[in-house]
Amino acid sequence: MKFRLYLLVIAAVVPFLSKAQNMQQLNAAEIKQGLEALNVTGSVLYIAAHPDDENTRLLAYLAKDKKVRTGYLSLTRGDGGQNLIGNEQAELLGLIRTQELLAARRTDGAEQFFTRANDFGFSKNPEESFKIWDKAKILADVVWVIRKFQPDVIITRFPEDGRAGHGHHSGSAILAHEAFSAAADPKQFPEQLAFVKPWQAKRILWNTFNFGGNNTTADDQLKLDVGLYNPLLGKSYGEIAAESRSNHRSQGFGSARQRGSSTEFFTLVAGEKATKDIFEGIDFSLKRLPGSAAIQQLLTNINATYDAADPAASINKLLKLRTLVKDKPFKHELLDDLILASAGIWFESAAANSAYALNQPVNVKVQGIARVKPGFPFAISLEESNSGAAFSLTPNKLMSEDKTITTNDIGLSQPYWLEKQHPLGSFVVDDQTKIGLPENPVGLSALFKIKIGDAVIEKKCPIVYKYTDQVRGEVYQPLVIAPPVTATLTEKAYVFNGNEAKQIAVQLKSFKDNATGQLQPLVPAGWKVSPEKASFTLAKGEEQVLEFTVSPAGHISGGNLTFQVIVDGETYDKGLRVINYEHIPLQTLFPPAVARVDKIDLKLAGRRIGYIAGAGDLIPESLKQIGYEVVNLNENQVINTDLSGFDAIVTGVRLYNVNDQIRSMQPKLMKYVENGGTLLVQYNVNNPLKLENIGPYPFRLSRDRVTEEGAKVGILKPEIPVLNYPNKITAKDFEGWIQERGLYFVTDADPKYTAVLSMNDQGESGKTGALIVADYGKGRFVYTGLSFFRQLPAGVPGAYRLFVNLLSGKK
Repeated sequence: MKFRLYLLVIAAVVPFLSKAQNMQQLNAAEIKQGLEALNVTGSVLYIAAHPDDENTRLLAYLAKDKKVRTGYLSLTRGDGGQNLIGNEQAELLGLIRTQELLAARRTDGAEQFFTRANDFGFSKNPEESFKIWDKAKILADVVWVIRKFQPDVIITRFPEDGRAGHGHHSGSAILAHEAFSAAADPKQFPEQLAFVKPWQAKRILWNTFNFGGNNTTADDQLKLDVGLYNPLLGKSYGEIAAESRSNHRSQGFGSARQRGSSTEFFTLVAGEKATKDIFEGIDFSLKRLPGSAAIQQLLTNINATYDAADPAASINKLLKLRTLVKDKPFKHELLDDLILASAGIWFESAAANSAYALNQPVNVKVQGIARVKPGFPFAISLEESNSGAAFSLTPNKLMSEDKTITTNDIGLSQPYWLEKQHPLGSFVVDDQTKIGLPENPVGLSALFKIKIGDAVIEKKCPIVYKYTDQVRGEVYQPLVIAPPVTATLTEKAYVFNGNEAKQIAVQLKSFKDNATGQLQPLVPAGWKVSPEKASFTLAKGEEQVLEFTVSPAGHISGGNLTFQVIVDGETYDKGLRVINYEHIPLQTLFPPAVARVDKIDLKLAGRRIGYIAGAGDLIPESLKQIGYEVVNLNENQVINTDLSGFDAIVTGVRLYNVNDQIRSMQPKLMKYVENGGTLLVQYNVNNPLKLENIGPYPFRLSRDRVTEEGAKVGILKPEIPVLNYPNKITAKDFEGWIQERGLYFVTDADPKYTAVLSMNDQGESGKTGALIVADYGKGRFVYTGLSFFRQLPAGVPGAYRLFVNLLSGKK
């Protein structure tokens, strides 16, 4: 039977979860898995603090075996961690980890949520976390997610005490416990009730654990075997969990697949007691729906008669089911997806270019196909009302049409939580309905209306950009709506040595044709800039670098250097940042075109620095700023070339954790020090280490750290050369540090090392392992847990002065 296909695409801003992927194509086994899931009601919400905290095996079991709606609420986006795949830090790292979590959820079948909490780094206790986050604000977010998601059971990863090992961890459990009751109380956060209703979960449980040398499980706890095998998917939940967890590449969490029985343990935190099963007393069947008998009877028949060789044979019954469940709380989206998948229906709207300027028309190709057999008994159509496109289709024939749509009133493609500058503790989100969402870029959406017989299914999909890569094949990425022209600075902070002028380059990029305008720098009071403005004319896609001479004048303080782009009478102040890794969709954002400028009194000794990359930091770029020649060294160069020409060698953060060649490099580095060189080793975590003996004499790495960036620093050896040459280091040099003092300090150091500093968080004893130095042969070895990798890119003057001293070798 011949049928028609019409396509409807409406350009609009919509609050849905945009994915830079092609439309998911379910195979026959996955369709069957979905049909079985239609029999199940209910939901479970898992709550923890960071990306990677979630129990992926439990999530996979809940979503794919129990088939309940499963969610993971991560309080933070992991912004404060370290990056093992690149040098992105802070918000940029949080953006990467957000996408890694979404990839994990697409693997294990759960949904992903966040609060507004910012991961500011390690926290030793929940009181510190709550003070920085603003506890009431983040509690409101947890309550909001509970009220929206309506879980029957809430599960926390961590306990509420010190066994959690991290203030964010224990804080997540405390907030979950409090939100369990608050979500049901209409007096708590009543402003939310304009959108949601109070919700009382049945119980909240702690998913106890045995890892990190801390066994919190017990035989009298509730148990659940999550190591089962799913024959429809051909995998156990341990295998699915490993695939899910391995998406956390920025944390180096590639995981081996686990097979066989695996027991999870749970203990009651609050709510109704359970003695045998964490779901005790909860009915996950369709009996929770009003008038469910007829629905259950039909659904039982659908599952019994489903033919994997001909899924389309079930469509007639699925359409009848769709009518029966109309206006009832049911898995409507899943049902619609299964109908479309059974009919082999595919559609998309793809833009001709990867990016367009604000308010510029977008050229799209609208495509659709219905891969059913000839004689299919229902007419199928898709409509496109915005352009009026309509095609007639015969079975399995792809049809397409090129159209132009408008983008008026469409905002920038900007992650909603990064639209505004935010304080240390939390992101600023004014729209209540966006809170909790993993992503909500402002962009273009396509609304498809698919008519099968008398039923009309609506599906919103992002308008995407796709291209064919010679190696990767067909690649999808998000469509970008950009400012007409962006102005990007190469650094987040510029450090000026005395009154010396500095050339600052600004890279312009045009996203529209014939972009003519001016670039105007704004400097802090007392600073000078030349020229005061510069003109440009750019074609679409064209880039141009403009240079400005900036100089401090006299005794002035630092401030912000801002660039404004004036195009067509409008002023824009955005730069461009693209994050491109193959394991996540391409991420494009538009940070403010602003950088910090500071004047410092800095003397240099030595000029040529070798740098060996570790897990990724911005130390080389920072050193180049102040006049050093920095040479990036690979393993072969370290092992096989003469290192004597370097005044100092710096190892990147966590080099001894991530580089398998360090065993071969280490003898050469020690010989370099012995012959008169200076080796500065930045922090490593204490486990796993590729090489135990990092220095010429023994020491161990602990988990000691100082998380308060303003913690008082005591100078133990004021006479030591590294505190006096070429710059005199005083307590003032430890002012203005960000996020933390340092981490993974040294302990049990050989007496040949000298501990230089003492520091501690409030209520703790002094720690002396942040910085140690030792003479070895004619040279000097330095190990430091101080977080220079955060301080130098942020332009902290005292950190620069101390780092220069550490590089300067024996006087």
